[in-house]
Amino acid sequence: MDPLDQNGKPPVSAARKPHRQPSIKDIARLAHVSHPTVSRALQNSPLVSPRTAEKIRQIAREEGYRPSAVARGLVTRHTRTIGLAATTIADPFTSEVASGIEQAARDLGYSVYFADSGADPEREKKVVQAFAEQRVDGIIVTSSRVGALHLPLLAEMMVPVVLVNDQHPGVVAHAVLIDNESGMRSLAEHLISLGHRRIAYIGDRFGYQSDTERFAGYNHALDAAAIPLRDEYVVRGDGKPEAALRAMDALLALADPPTAVCCYNDMSALGALRAIHAKGLRVPEDISVTGFDDLFLSAYTEPPLTTMRQPMRRMGQFAMEILSKLINGDESVPQMRIQAERIVRASTGPVRA
Repeated sequence: MDPLDQNGKPPVSAARKPHRQPSIKDIARLAHVSHPTVSRALQNSPLVSPRTAEKIRQIAREEGYRPSAVARGLVTRHTRTIGLAATTIADPFTSEVASGIEQAARDLGYSVYFADSGADPEREKKVVQAFAEQRVDGIIVTSSRVGALHLPLLAEMMVPVVLVNDQHPGVVAHAVLIDNESGMRSLAEHLISLGHRRIAYIGDRFGYQSDTERFAGYNHALDAAAIPLRDEYVVRGDGKPEAALRAMDALLALADPPTAVCCYNDMSALGALRAIHAKGLRVPEDISVTGFDDLFLSAYTEPPLTTMRQPMRRMGQFAMEILSKLINGDESVPQMRIQAERIVRASTGPVRA
């Protein structure tokens, strides 16, 4: 038992010391070596004798020393962090992809920094540059608005990047992409098989690659069925419900309105459904509607929406796995194109006689 001092209190040496994470200099002082020697020993450097290295490691264990991620990064040049630049976390597609990225990153031992670009190309470039300056090991960009324009910046900073559903793809960027063309073609073929020949397309007016490819799939399906493409049946919103509602109103006002409509995405289909219901028409009895993405809400629309399912979480996981390979200097495919799955629900039905 420790003796009491003249005030009846235990001496300082016996009192509980405040907990503090020991530093390399603390270990060096206890081991009577220099702190560079401690650093080398903890990194298993051959420059330190086995006996001295074991002594240092034993002291480190006893003192509860844990090397920080920052300290390891200074030595390995890796921070075990990645940057995720997303259009907006409020978007259901982005949210699902981000969940897949975070899960895979966690499994691979990485932390994720997230930034919302607000679907603004200039802001997106600034976000990517900020990530690079923070010395993240790599960057993932979802639905990139500038795409290959990142590459000169990233080549200069030597930061690997992977794009998910890039809207302006380049030939040298690593990317995970959905096969938009075959997906939309499958939806149009489904409507054709139900007897529809007056099939409209509500697209996106911003000229994104996904819209170009989906419109091509729609067009190819019509062409294969010898159905003429009618210009008045092709209208474009902005990928959101309100613009699609207005686009659907315009289609319904035609003298010969369509009996079916392929929407660029599920959010557009929401607006189309509302416009149809507002006119007192029924889906699919009066007009069939399809979406694209299979967001969680698609099964709960009235009626439930026929759509193409993108494996959003899996796409995020693939992107993180590719990025990890690039970080470690391993080879990886430049582009991974994934097939979507057609999900048929109650929003599509046979054309009325």
